[in-house]
Amino acid sequence: MRYQISGKQIDIGEALQTHVKTELDEAVQKYAERPTDAQVIFSKSGHEYVCDTIVHLSTGLNASAKAHANEIYSAFDGACEKMEKQLRRYKRRLKDHHKDRVEPVELFGASSYILASESGQEEQEPETLQPMIIAEMETKIATLSVGEAVMQMELSGAPVVLFKNEGKEGINAVYRRDDGNIGWIDPT
Repeated sequence: MRYQISGKQIDIGEALQTHVKTELDEAVQKYAERPTDAQVIFSKSGHEYVCDTIVHLSTGLNASAKAHANEIYSAFDGACEKMEKQLRRYKRRLKDHHKDRVEPVELFGASSYILASESGQEEQEPETLQPMIIAEMETKIATLSVGEAVMQMELSGAPVVLFKNEGKEGINAVYRRDDGNIGWIDPT
């Protein structure tokens, strides 16, 4: 598994990097068969350290966990425990959905844009209806079943997941509704 361990305005020493690699590898290998890479970002918020952890699995799922603590090692250990708990909860579902999948999930490229928000501007008529693009990035859209897309959304904590439905041609979306249920958009 590839690791990207970094700190936002914090110096990350070799001892912490070694600790992260051994502990995270042990936790993830227990519940996920084919992790591909992990991203661990440390930052400081007031007097607390914050650890954001994202693990990408070859099945196309992303698991993420975040923890706060007064010490940097404790912040990582909390995030690692959350990651392990999350993967343990979904282990049966992951195995059921992916037991027939031999190859990793197929991904295809798409453009992703960040648009300027309208907040803070006065109530005046805009000059044009075209939004201002702040950033443009490349993103990947996975070919998944609906169940896999729902798991992806729950594991990543994202409000919406776009995916190419395995059984159909078009792009589909699953999203968390205000009433707590999950919505699925399947264009005809």
